[in-house]
Amino acid sequence: MQHRIVVLGAGYTGAIAAGRLAKRLHREDVAITLVNAEPDFVERVRMHQLATGQDLTPRPFSEMFAGTGVTLRLARVTGVDVDGRTVTVTDAQGAEELLAYDTLVYALGSGWNAQGVPGTAEHAHEIAGRQGALRLRERLAGLEAGQPVVVVGGGLTGLEAATEIAEARPDLDVALAARDGLGDWLSPKGRRHLRKVFDRLGITVHEHTAVTAVEADHVTTAEGERIPAAVTVWTTGFAVHPIARATTLEVTDTGRIVVDRTMRSVSHPDVYAVGDAALALGAGDKPLRMSCASGVPMAWQAADAIAARLTGAKLPNVPLRYFNQCISLGRGEGLIQYVTADDRAVGAALTGRLAAVYKELVCKGAAWGVAHPTIGMPVRRRRVTQAPAATGALVRESA
Repeated sequence: MQHRIVVLGAGYTGAIAAGRLAKRLHREDVAITLVNAEPDFVERVRMHQLATGQDLTPRPFSEMFAGTGVTLRLARVTGVDVDGRTVTVTDAQGAEELLAYDTLVYALGSGWNAQGVPGTAEHAHEIAGRQGALRLRERLAGLEAGQPVVVVGGGLTGLEAATEIAEARPDLDVALAARDGLGDWLSPKGRRHLRKVFDRLGITVHEHTAVTAVEADHVTTAEGERIPAAVTVWTTGFAVHPIARATTLEVTDTGRIVVDRTMRSVSHPDVYAVGDAALALGAGDKPLRMSCASGVPMAWQAADAIAARLTGAKLPNVPLRYFNQCISLGRGEGLIQYVTADDRAVGAALTGRLAAVYKELVCKGAAWGVAHPTIGMPVRRRRVTQAPAATGALVRESA
């Protein structure tokens, strides 16, 4: 009897986890099913590019996973029963199916977070996913010269969105509203370069500004100021998929699944969670931030831990840490902020065209890793030595 592994979500983390499992485990011993609603891979880190009219390389899952032994199931996840070890999925025609699993990898990721601000859901645009980016793309294309665009949120997504829009449409009046100072987490060199690029692109910055309401033609700040906005782009963080909160999994107050160092649920040992959906600890026991930089190594860790437990191999013990933050500032500028293991900025930073090339290589490398799931190390497929338990319960181990 094959050990049934079901992976939910085929973003960076889910697709990488499924591919890594396929090249670690013998095909006769496992049945790996990857569930995703869309038939091709979405490069989420490029949604600001898609929104400004750039076309992205199509990456169909049918081609990516051909010959790997991974079965692709095109459907939405509509329910998870972690006690009964089943997942309910619904296909495009509305037909429901129940998938049973022995091991579950939860990688449903996150979407945009309106933060409960009035008018955001009705009037703001988001770039947390492809459909949102395409809607923004259409709206931006219809704007006339001189019309105002306000990007709300001063994090990495907000910086990339504002600069990309300003570079692609220099005829628009682009502004950024940041709750804190512009790039205040960066090193002095990083902050100087960021301001230089914003000044060159003509982006107005509203620092220490909290947006408290969004209307069709403006946003309102906590101080009562009305900032004109023909288009508002909301980038103030992400909210995880709500399904985990509806299960008996141990989750945080924001719905993230609490996992151990091997990405295994602390409450249900046959469930692993990776990417934005999981709360994992990195260097200094600091929670990893929601990002591709966190999710990819989490997927490696989970896949290797599952393979190790099934084959009797040594559990992985690779510390999850950061090295840099990569920020694109349009197509010709970038900022690589080097950081400590727990993600605090150090003095060193790479800027300018070289940083843009570096960021582009990082994005291409991440996409290549997803698109070639069984190429590269490790390549040895091990035999499963632990027979799938009739109850599906794995022995809890400390890790």
